[in-house]
Amino acid sequence: MRKKQNRMPGLRLKGEIWHIEKRCKHAEGGWIRESTETSSRTEAEQILIRRLAELEAKAQLKAQGFFTFEQAAFRYLEDKTDKPSVDSMAMHLDQVLPFIGELTLEQIHDGTLKPFVDHETKRGLAPKSINNVITIITAVLNRAARVWRTEEGIPWLCQVPPRLSRLPIKGKQARAYTLSWDEQDRLFASLPDYLADAATFGINTGCREQEICQLRWDWEIDIPDMDTSVFVLPESITKTSVERVVVLNSAATEVIDRRRDIHPEFVFTYRGRSVGKIRTSAWRRAWERVGLPTGSGVLKGVHNLRHTFATRLRAAGVPLETRKALMGHAAGDITTHYSAAELQELLTAAEKVTDRGIAQTPTLSVIKAKSAIVGKVSEKEKGLTAK
Repeated sequence: MRKKQNRMPGLRLKGEIWHIEKRCKHAEGGWIRESTETSSRTEAEQILIRRLAELEAKAQLKAQGFFTFEQAAFRYLEDKTDKPSVDSMAMHLDQVLPFIGELTLEQIHDGTLKPFVDHETKRGLAPKSINNVITIITAVLNRAARVWRTEEGIPWLCQVPPRLSRLPIKGKQARAYTLSWDEQDRLFASLPDYLADAATFGINTGCREQEICQLRWDWEIDIPDMDTSVFVLPESITKTSVERVVVLNSAATEVIDRRRDIHPEFVFTYRGRSVGKIRTSAWRRAWERVGLPTGSGVLKGVHNLRHTFATRLRAAGVPLETRKALMGHAAGDITTHYSAAELQELLTAAEKVTDRGIAQTPTLSVIKAKSAIVGKVSEKEKGLTAK
């Protein structure tokens, strides 16, 4: 009589693939439920054994006060759920988890990151992209050391976070490009209407791309005494993590009025949904079509709108502190609690960038003229010295 072969419990065949369905006190929810992605019972049993061992090891580390980087990464994403950039953060962490996910936070340093850096470099990932991942890793470690605590009040990382090295970036970094009035007109005329509205709003408010894309109607506040309205951006949407008041000059107001009643929640939409980004393929085609710079040393994105806004404010003689407030720069003396006089000052300053006479973009001819003047002064000084 053939002896019955013992089978490891916790596996179920679904179609041709074995799935794990096993109780485990260390698993989330008390169960492991996942596919082994194999049709071999033997291989499935080996996978189940490894999963049980992994969960046991994690439980022991946690009991001893150690946390893995994977645990910290998920906790970090939970903390950043409301941030517009959370999807980008998740993508960066997904890249590195296969290399350091199972390591404890104390084991993260340049040496343990080297396999990740070497792998990404070999497959051609740009140094800047690798550095973006390292920046997120640093943020996770800093939060583990300075913010998160166990029930006993012990930090997740009980040591000073290591200083992780970045890769050197060869060549010059791309610089923002200031649009002239003619370039602005040609670019915006080449954009689809919804993008042209978003771009016009950006170049007249200095808002960042995600601040524009996520702009909501319930952030608008009417100011009846000034016959205008402002938008108060919550800290969850701003890069500086502080509230920001966005005042509307006449050009921005025209855009807002044009967008009313199109969508009940978002100001800028496309096909019934909020605009995900402004630098789309349509933006890139328009940028090239009107002959704007496309070299590697020039930014071709939406940041140029914000840069142009700042340049025009300066050209119009707007004071530095007022420019900082309009740009939403983080500073201890900048607040969202403005008096009527202060709001009027901001509104007057923002309106100046609509005046093509005073908000001139510096051109090469102006720079050459300045150089010529400096040259004449230098020659005159030389003459005086000779005498």
